[in-house]
Amino acid sequence: MSNGLLLWVDDEIELLKAHIIFLEKKGYEVITVSNGTDAIDQCKQHTFDLVLLDEMMPGITGLETLQKIKEISPATPVVMVTKSEEENIMDQAIGSKIADYLIKPVNPNQILLTLKKNIHQKEIRTEVTQSGYQQNFQDIASQISDCKTYADWMNVYRRLVHWELELSSTSSNMTEMLSMQKEDANIGFAKYIKANYMNWMAPQQNTGATNLHNLMQHRSNLQNMKQKEQTEERPLMSTDVFKKKVFPLLDNGDKVFLIVIDNFRYDQWRVLSQEIGDLFDIDEDMYMSILPTATQYARNAIFSGLMPNKIAEMFPELWVDEDEEEGKNLNEGPLIQTQLDRYRRHNSFSYYKINDSNGSDKFLEKLSSLKNNDLNVVVVNFIDMLSHARTESKMVRELASNESAYRSITLSWFRHSFLSELFKTLSQTDYKVIITTDHGSIRASKPIKIIGDRNTNTNLRYKLGKNLSYNSKEVFVIKEPHKAQLPAPNLSTSYVFATGDTFFAYPNNYNYYVSYYNDTFQHGGISMEEMLIPLITMTGRKKR
Repeated sequence: MSNGLLLWVDDEIELLKAHIIFLEKKGYEVITVSNGTDAIDQCKQHTFDLVLLDEMMPGITGLETLQKIKEISPATPVVMVTKSEEENIMDQAIGSKIADYLIKPVNPNQILLTLKKNIHQKEIRTEVTQSGYQQNFQDIASQISDCKTYADWMNVYRRLVHWELELSSTSSNMTEMLSMQKEDANIGFAKYIKANYMNWMAPQQNTGATNLHNLMQHRSNLQNMKQKEQTEERPLMSTDVFKKKVFPLLDNGDKVFLIVIDNFRYDQWRVLSQEIGDLFDIDEDMYMSILPTATQYARNAIFSGLMPNKIAEMFPELWVDEDEEEGKNLNEGPLIQTQLDRYRRHNSFSYYKINDSNGSDKFLEKLSSLKNNDLNVVVVNFIDMLSHARTESKMVRELASNESAYRSITLSWFRHSFLSELFKTLSQTDYKVIITTDHGSIRASKPIKIIGDRNTNTNLRYKLGKNLSYNSKEVFVIKEPHKAQLPAPNLSTSYVFATGDTFFAYPNNYNYYVSYYNDTFQHGGISMEEMLIPLITMTGRKKR
């Protein structure tokens, strides 16, 4: 079986016999011609895997021949081989989309390397990547079972995403094995959250309390905490983003541009980072979303610096209950102001929410007028809109049929969006740019039954209401919402969270409901994809 059909074009082709014999022994079939006209005729008759093309030939030149070959067979890689080291010749060849550029005299191994790079790259990459994941599989499995802290889980998630991206760029059949390992990790992560979340939500005790009851309660709490093996310091969470990431930069005299991309997962960030890596120096971090991992709760917590029950209590006019028809995220600008006021800060800021191309155009027009603000905040809703469109539109579901396709659509959107232009502009400024999100999402594929009354909310990954009926082994339940710093519309309100890749379905019309929502991207519950989310700080490189 041939490794590939090659065309070698050189006016001194007789002198290259040894090279051609070497390639034939390596399994390649080589057709040779001595001029550009014959090369063009051959390209009309055959589909070559690669063309080796001399630049300096009598008659039509190598560059002219290259253009004609590209017209006939635009996908065929062409490698320019020349004695010339003139920069303008290199530039013209590269501008004509050559695959590689070799300077004579070339040795056989140089040619073999360019063949592997341009003909066999995908198979080699698949083989090496597959082998690499196989060698890492057991180590990752051990790492998952040994996870004890949020930092451990973040490291596991980073590692799984790394291999997910590596395998998705190949034709490997090991993606299913990775999916199973990711599922195992999410089972362990859910157990970790169940064991620790309520401890993180416990208010800080006042150690200087003089009241005897408070002091005794404090000692009791300390004792209980010691008894819990997994208890650890609370991770950076939604309420900490401004306090721990934004304010220190402002205090340092930096101007900050905060970009919040709704429903933006860590794997999507990794793909995006490859697009903007040459524009910025990037400091990559991760934080943990509060529960529910939904905009109303998590994003409002970011902007206010307060847990949801405190927002509802302190600023009832800015909090919208689940059962109200009003939009859940209409008060984000005012919430930012409350946080600045609470910390007695006087930073000037702007807030914009971008929902469509009309809004993005208007924003870019105003960009120059924002330079005097200490802080500019932009919320971008496209990925969340894509997630919902994928649920509702059969065509969009086909376009984003799996995780890899979902990332690809996200990347395509970014390349042609205002965000790409915004990053290019910001990279030339002194702004510190922070990219983050309020929560991620998970592809839900396992329905679990729940029963609630007509006032129960509609989210598929968390439910709150009275008298909810469910299998307690399948969910995480918060029966006393105030202990999780969540508002409770009624005294008997409970919050119930789906874990892993499950989603809630009602027994009524169950089959239709399951078929409609199965394999859709959802958020609100407990998974690494929803809770462990990017928090990126960038400094422009100012390339001129």
